Amino acid sequence: MSNKEKEINIILPEQVGFIINTLNEAGFEAYAVGGCVRDSIMGRMPDDWDITTSADPQQVKKLFRRTIDTGIQHGTVTVMLQRTGYEVTTYRIDGEYEDNRHPKEVIFTKSLEEDLKRRDFTVNAMAYHPSEGLIDLFDGIGDMERKLIRCVGNAQERFSEDALRVMRGVRFSAQFGYEIEEETKEAVRRLAGNLRNVSAERIRVELVKLLVSPHPDYLRRAYELGITEIFLPEFDVCMETMQNNPHHCYNVGEHTLQAMKAVRADKVLRLAMLLHDIGKPLTKTTDKTGKDHFKKHAKESTRLAEDILRRLKFDNDTIKKVCRLVEFHDWSIDLEEHVKISVVRRLIAGIGEDAFPDMFEVNRADLLAQSGYLREEKLAKQERLEAMYREMTEKKDCLSLKDLAVSGKDLLEQGLKPGRELGEILQRMLTDVLENPAHNKKKYLLENLNQYL
Repeated sequence: MSNKEKEINIILPEQVGFIINTLNEAGFEAYAVGGCVRDSIMGRMPDDWDITTSADPQQVKKLFRRTIDTGIQHGTVTVMLQRTGYEVTTYRIDGEYEDNRHPKEVIFTKSLEEDLKRRDFTVNAMAYHPSEGLIDLFDGIGDMERKLIRCVGNAQERFSEDALRVMRGVRFSAQFGYEIEEETKEAVRRLAGNLRNVSAERIRVELVKLLVSPHPDYLRRAYELGITEIFLPEFDVCMETMQNNPHHCYNVGEHTLQAMKAVRADKVLRLAMLLHDIGKPLTKTTDKTGKDHFKKHAKESTRLAEDILRRLKFDNDTIKKVCRLVEFHDWSIDLEEHVKISVVRRLIAGIGEDAFPDMFEVNRADLLAQSGYLREEKLAKQERLEAMYREMTEKKDCLSLKDLAVSGKDLLEQGLKPGRELGEILQRMLTDVLENPAHNKKKYLLENLNQYL
């Protein structure tokens, strides 16, 4: 064990220590392993704690009162302690892989080294024991000091075993701000095409983790290594689409990367910035002066965004929220001093009151990723709009049907029949109230019902 390994001291959660001690007392080896060890060394809070052991699954099950067979055929048993699950996996050697994901067979072994050799990257192939300290057979600590993502052993073999690893490498580099080691990078280039054998759900998980990382712009690396070509070819086209326009200083793809950096690390917001201009290549025109235009690109981007999100198996709620932000990301309003606040109310009603605060963030990120041309004027305009929005919310102005003083039930009690017409009447009432907030009183709306019929 090197001096560096001796210096590493990780405080294990009490329940992890209990599991390791229980296995040790029964005569088995056991270690915390993988991402929890890596994150602890980095000073990050691990999402979960995994344990690897020389005990086989049945032996593990006999030692603990409550267990779940989460992946027992692959050696994994989840030990339940106080409603928290801890995955305990038997040391194993993976047999030959036949589909870039699943080994034909899993062979249990008594060797920790053999188990660690099958793992993807050196920073994920470290184990820890409270008495023995850190077990770092592949210089994961050295790679952390060098800020490198490097495969364990032969990179081509590791990526051939599980094709998703090519994307995980880029994701880890984005999360930690690390470079990808050259041999590892070359193997990614050669084998990126195997991602076609990976499910959309698994790709989606890695993409989201990359996007909400401190470095979402590292998606550029995925493009350079041929990864986005497989699951997001629309982005590749953006990286090749120039914007000869005074409002822009980047091509469409680079603008997208900068816009993602400029918005907070929220899944919906980062996805919205990834897709907000995805339709620009299809709408590009160039005038006689050589200036590029992208008329109605927001509409085309919304259409493509929905297609892409469905292709990657995102849930309907995420799709709805992202597409709404994409649709309205490019809205504009004349905010001269004399503008009527009712115009802003109508804008909010059209976009949706729940989405409007996010729209400010999207619009600001879009502006910050453009050239400096008229930037101060654009930001000042947005600040005035935000001030008007704050004023409306402070006064609790009606900005949507849910804020309307009259409901469908009230109209039914007035003798109106249920159906589409009922909704149209409520919409006309809302239009009036957006222009005249004082009209948002139940008594007024019902006494003047005839004017909305």
